[in-house]
Amino acid sequence: MRMIRGLGTALAALTLAVSMDGTAGATSDQRAGRFPTTISLPDGFRPEGIAIGPGGSAFISSMADGSIYRADLRTGRGAIFSRGPGTPSLGMKIDSRGRLFVAGGTGGDARVVDTRTGRVLASYRLATGPAFVNDVILTRGAAWFTDSTNPVLYKLPLRGGRLPAAARRIPLTGDLVYHAGFNANGITPTPDGRGLIVVQSNTGTLFRVTWSGRTRRVNLHGESLREGDGLLLRGRTLFAVQNRLDAVAVLRLNAAGTDGRVVRRVSSPRFDVPATVAAFRSRLYLPNARFTTEQTPDTPYTTVAISRP
Repeated sequence: MRMIRGLGTALAALTLAVSMDGTAGATSDQRAGRFPTTISLPDGFRPEGIAIGPGGSAFISSMADGSIYRADLRTGRGAIFSRGPGTPSLGMKIDSRGRLFVAGGTGGDARVVDTRTGRVLASYRLATGPAFVNDVILTRGAAWFTDSTNPVLYKLPLRGGRLPAAARRIPLTGDLVYHAGFNANGITPTPDGRGLIVVQSNTGTLFRVTWSGRTRRVNLHGESLREGDGLLLRGRTLFAVQNRLDAVAVLRLNAAGTDGRVVRRVSSPRFDVPATVAAFRSRLYLPNARFTTEQTPDTPYTTVAISRP
C-alpha cells in the first residue's frame, strides 16, 4: 500500500491515519460513499480474486503471474505487496489471524500469505496432473478449495488455527457430474454452517456439499447461474457473480442451502466480465477480469464498487 500523500496539515494526516486503523472516523456508510468506486490496477495484471480485510485493505490476485495487489479502499491507491510464483492466483479468503489463503489455478497448488508482510507462510501441492484450483472458503476449522478440472475438494484442516503439513483430497460424489469446461468454481458455506455450496460454471447449477463430499443439487426453481464464478454469502442472501453475463445474481436461500430463489440480478456499465466479489460496508467490490478482451501487457484493469443490493 502506498503511503498517504500530503493532506495539507499534519492534523489532517493524523486524522486519516486513525480512520484507516478503524478506531475513529470513516465509520459510516455515508463516509464510505466518498470512497472511490473504481480502483485502477497495473496494466497487464489480469485480476481474478478479491478479499477484503476489516480495515478496508483489498487484496486482488493476478492470473498473469500470481502476484497480489493490496489497495486502500479509502483512497483507491495501492501496490503489489506479494510477488507471485509465476503461475496464477485466483480465489482468496482472509482469516481472523490475518492470513490470506490463495487458490493457485493451473499451478495445482495453494499458499497462505501473511497480509501484513506479504511473506508466504505455507505452500501446498494439491494436484500432480492437470488442475484448476479455482476458489477457496474458510469454515470453522478448515479451508476448502475447489478444482474446476478434477471432481474433488481440497481441505486444509486448521486445528487450533495451526496450518497443516498437507491438504486432504475429498472426492465429490452424488449429483455433481463433471463435464468439459469449467466445473466447480465459487464456494461458500451454507447459511446454517453445516455444509458447503458450490456453483458449477458450465451448467449453471448450484450444489450443496457435505463435509464428506456428497453433493445435492440446490432447487433454483428453474433458474440458472450460467457462467457462475465467485460466491459471497451474507446471512441467507447469496451473491453469485455470472462473469461473462456481467451480472450478479442475488439469491435467497433456506438455512440448509438446499433451496434458493433468484430475487434479482444487478449489473453496471462499469462491469467488464467481473470474476469474484467481496463486501465492505455498504458496497460490493468486483475485479474486472476482462476475459473477452485481448490480454496484453498493456491491457488496463480495474476493480469496481457498486452499492450492495
